[in-house]
Amino acid sequence: MAIKDLISLLLLAGIWGGSFIFMRVAAPEFGIYVLVAIRTLLATAVLLPLLLLTGSVGDIKRHWLAIALVGMANTAVPFVLFNYSSLHLEAGVNAILNATAPMFGAIVAWLWLGDRLSKSAVVGLFIGFVGVAVISQQKIGQGDISFLPILTALLATLGYGIAASMMKKWLQGVKPLVVATGSQAMASIMLAPFALATLPATMPSTHAWLNAIALAIGGTGIAYILYFKLIADIGPAKAITVAYLVPLFGIVWGVLFLQEHLSAQTILGGVMILFGVALTTGVLNKKRFRVKTA
Repeated sequence: MAIKDLISLLLLAGIWGGSFIFMRVAAPEFGIYVLVAIRTLLATAVLLPLLLLTGSVGDIKRHWLAIALVGMANTAVPFVLFNYSSLHLEAGVNAILNATAPMFGAIVAWLWLGDRLSKSAVVGLFIGFVGVAVISQQKIGQGDISFLPILTALLATLGYGIAASMMKKWLQGVKPLVVATGSQAMASIMLAPFALATLPATMPSTHAWLNAIALAIGGTGIAYILYFKLIADIGPAKAITVAYLVPLFGIVWGVLFLQEHLSAQTILGGVMILFGVALTTGVLNKKRFRVKTA
């Protein structure tokens, strides 16, 4: 991997890790639906000019139903669920739980598309979900929250897994920028009634606005551009490794900017989740480490 690609990978992980900070700060003032609507609208505004330049706007019309379903599963519902969980969970914990998305993706692809699950993938799923149980026991054991915020975060990552299979089944060959822009626009339309019905009684603070804008433009618009460029430059298999860096940045940003303190048990659960994801996705496939013989 070239240095510029490594820098892009780290930058993307830093931005996505910071998204959980932005949600935790902005969600209490905006409300979960309004914040997501702002995020999707501004992200659409960032992505649409690029789509216009490529002349691919017509692709959204041709595949509107599939893109709308992806927008619901990959954007509207998960963003709302993560906004809710951010009201109760530390940014670092949400970043760790977000890493379960590839695990759910593997399960959905196995159930729906008939993709094969290797023995190591099954072991990885088991280890990953034990890690979730470790974190859940830690948070619930503190007595200040229920399992619901953890469940909503996991349902959000399940949505990401469902969307991945949707794209594989219905949108193969469609440009990623088309799917990204269309799904954000469709999500904006879906969320509009809920956002209008739950407008905050008072104008959010400047601090909350800055975090909402950073979440929309940086955490969604610019992040998608970086991610798609990485896919084009180094391939999807290497680009997806950003999932292993996002929790690290989420934890670091939470400690630095929100003075969060994650317990050793939570960190242990996070390590188990990442190890399980690595097995499930084949990153730790033992064949990759065999010495080639003549």
